[in-house]
Amino acid sequence: MSRQVLPKVNVTLPIVLRRLFPGAPRQVSLAAATVKDAIDALDADWPGMRDRLCDSRPAIRRHINVFVSGERATLQTPLTEGAELVILTAISGG
Repeated sequence: MSRQVLPKVNVTLPIVLRRLFPGAPRQVSLAAATVKDAIDALDADWPGMRDRLCDSRPAIRRHINVFVSGERATLQTPLTEGAELVILTAISGG
C-alpha cells in the first residue's frame, strides 16, 4: 500500500492571527492537499485557529481572504508543491 505524499506549501499568517496565537510565526511550511487541509494543520498546531478562519457551513469567513499563488481560494482549492498560501483579514472603514 503506497502512502500519499502531500505537497509542501508556505502559509503567510496576518498579524491579527499571530497576536491571537502566541508563537505562531509570520510564515509556516506545512503539508496539505487543499486549503482546508492547510487550515486543519494550522489548527492542530494552534487550536482555535480554524474557528477564526472558517464559519459553521464550513466556509472561509467573510472577513478573511485566502489566496493561493495570487488567486482567491476556497476551502476546496487544491494545493501544489511550493504553493504560496496567504491569509489576509479584510480591512473595513469609511
